[in-house]
Amino acid sequence: MKIQYLGHSSFLFTYGDGTRIVTDPFGDVGIPMPRVRADAVTVSHSHYDHCNVRGVDAPQVLAQEGVFGVGGVQIRSVRCDHDDAGGRKRGSTLAFRFEGEGISVLHLGDLGEPCSPAVVQRLGRADVLLIPVGGNYTIDAREAKRYIETLKPAVAIPMHYKVKGLTVDIAGVEEFLSLFSATERAETLVMDQKPSGKTKIVYMERTEKW
Repeated sequence: MKIQYLGHSSFLFTYGDGTRIVTDPFGDVGIPMPRVRADAVTVSHSHYDHCNVRGVDAPQVLAQEGVFGVGGVQIRSVRCDHDDAGGRKRGSTLAFRFEGEGISVLHLGDLGEPCSPAVVQRLGRADVLLIPVGGNYTIDAREAKRYIETLKPAVAIPMHYKVKGLTVDIAGVEEFLSLFSATERAETLVMDQKPSGKTKIVYMERTEKW
C-alpha cells in the first residue's frame, strides 16, 4: 500500500487493487485541499477542517461508528473524546482502523483524551499510527509520545500541526520531532509488506502528486 499526506489530518491511501481512501478532507484552513478521486472518504467529526467531503470525488462517505468494507480494505471506527474533559468541551471524534494487504493503519482523528488503558483497549494496536500532535484542539506533542510508547506501532506519522499558511491555532511539529532521537522524512510511504521492529517516526511532506 501507499500513503500520501495531503495536509492537516488528510491522507490518501492507495492499495494494490486500486482502492483509494481519503481521510478527513479539510475546508478553508489557509492551505489548499487538493482535488482527489477516491473510492471512499472517512470523516472523524464534523468540524470544517475535517469534513470537506465535497472536496473529494468519492461515492462513499464514512462518518459514523461501525465496520465497513471498501474494496479489499476492512475499516472499523471507534468513538473517542475530542478533549480531556470526557467530551464536555468539544464532543467526540472517530478513530478509524484500516486493514488491507496485511497492514493495519490507525488514524486517530482529533483525539483529545489522555492516554489510558481504557482508550488503548478501544483503539487497539496498529502497524502504522497517524497521530495529531499540535495540541489546543487535540493531544499535544508529549501526549502523542505517550500514545506512541504505549501503542508501539512500527511507524508513527504526525498530523494536525501548524504549517505555513495554516489558520488553525495549533502548534508546529518541531516539539514532537524533538522528543525522538531519530526521524525520517518522506513524501510518499510505500509498504510492500507488514512493517515491524522498533517504532520509526516518519515526518511526511505534503505531496502534490496524485
